[in-house]
Amino acid sequence: MPWISPELRLVCLDIDDTLIDFSAAGRRSLAALIGRADLWPLWEHITDEHVARVVAGELDYADMHTRRSHAFLAEIGILVDATDVIEFETRRRERLRRSWRLFDDVLPCLDWLVAAGVRLAAVTNASGAHQREKLADLGLLSFFDHIAIAGEVGVAKPDPVMFHSVCLEIGCAPSEAVHVGDKLETDAMGARDAGLGGVWLNRGHDAEYVDGAGDAPRGVHVVSSLDELPELLVCEFARVGVPGVPLPR
Repeated sequence: MPWISPELRLVCLDIDDTLIDFSAAGRRSLAALIGRADLWPLWEHITDEHVARVVAGELDYADMHTRRSHAFLAEIGILVDATDVIEFETRRRERLRRSWRLFDDVLPCLDWLVAAGVRLAAVTNASGAHQREKLADLGLLSFFDHIAIAGEVGVAKPDPVMFHSVCLEIGCAPSEAVHVGDKLETDAMGARDAGLGGVWLNRGHDAEYVDGAGDAPRGVHVVSSLDELPELLVCEFARVGVPGVPLPR
């Protein structure tokens, strides 16, 4: 049987590639610096390795970015000294910050959730407080009652502790919460296994699931846009929604 909550009190949202089109901005910034557009998968792999070390306490966040850039440049055969790495990382972050954009469906969805009276939390596997700066720069910070950053909590999704710590902070049971994110295993299945409702935001990246063509994993809901989230929540949670507050279009 699918997971059903007795009452929805909390909606958790991933940040990068759920609210903010981070990967597109990252690809553009990296390609502009190195003159190649095909190395983003390698960058993501090296980033994931270094973020995991921060979360595990093996690496200081302050050192992570330069170490990650050094490892990436070495992997593609560019040998640089410490000064060059710092310059590369500074230029990359400046370009990236200028490139951040919200997806078009974000603000209507957040407005509806606030009007519906549910609490909101941003839950990210990033390792630093720059996520708060990102939310502030894009006008999202005021929407959230809590922000959970893996590098500060000491664990990362899909570890149940990450999800449970947010529920504890808000004061609700996991069964009264839903988590929405762009990664099927890390976000949706991780939330499901932690006792929350799991919603996978598949913005068309996995064609198997586009337009309901594939079967979602047990207990996981799939949406292709945040425009679909309010209707899903109203259908699944009878006590969600405010009379007179229409679903976003």
